[in-house]
Amino acid sequence: MKYALDPTPFHQTHSLLEFPKLAAELGFEWLQMTPHADFIPFHNHPKADDDLVARFRKACSDAGVGVASVLPVLRWSSPEPDAREAAVRYWKRAIQITVDLGVDQMNTEFSGRPERAEESERAFYRSLEELLPIIESEGINVAIDPHPDDFVEQGLAGWRVIRGANSKNLSFAYVAPHTFHYEDPMATVLDEVGDRLRVIHVADTFDHHRSNGLRYITNPPGTPARVHQHNKIGVGDVDWDHFFSELARNGFDQREETVMVSSVFGENEDAVEVSKYQRRQMRDRMEAARG
Repeated sequence: MKYALDPTPFHQTHSLLEFPKLAAELGFEWLQMTPHADFIPFHNHPKADDDLVARFRKACSDAGVGVASVLPVLRWSSPEPDAREAAVRYWKRAIQITVDLGVDQMNTEFSGRPERAEESERAFYRSLEELLPIIESEGINVAIDPHPDDFVEQGLAGWRVIRGANSKNLSFAYVAPHTFHYEDPMATVLDEVGDRLRVIHVADTFDHHRSNGLRYITNPPGTPARVHQHNKIGVGDVDWDHFFSELARNGFDQREETVMVSSVFGENEDAVEVSKYQRRQMRDRMEAARG
């Protein structure tokens, strides 16, 4: 298993080419590359050309840091034809960048709309008709997270959509801060997913079901916004002993292809210390669960 840093908290303080050295300084041997203005931005065409990709790969080599996964967020399940078709084009370039970096793992979201769920699911499978042959021929694995405010948000329902594509090159990404939106118990989801669990994001969040649905305040009450946090471990309601014990039971940490990512977004002011804390917590808790 690879322990990886999501460098999102450092996007405003460091350049793309500085991320590998930064990760090494924080004690990480791996990066997960999430949307970045100079790399693969949210919802738009990748902005890295071949020269920048080569320079970034060299920066990784110089720092002794690898890229564990590339995470694009593109509207490949959009019910709007133009947006979906554009996303497929952007995905092709994102896959090529991943291959050129020598990486074989990607992870992403469904990126459809909950109010147009049926149309979004049709769009997702239509995009896969074009992309799966490329994904499979390049030997890429794509792990997908049922994200809050997507056309599928629940854990088991998300897995069914992935399984329905009938490709071993698609897998499941379990994002801890989405735990309470998944609805289904972690044990139930992992029992179904099995060794198709490839990527884990580690961050804490509050259970929005608690305190009469007012665990944190949204205004007006009952707003359909899917509010959730990506806090450091211990600042939220995730049962971390259970979380890591389930990963150990799944055998997640024993498989060389798996990736565990520190995914804290809300504490940029203390990003250096939080990143170090997350690394210690992930390693210590995983070792304790395995022991």
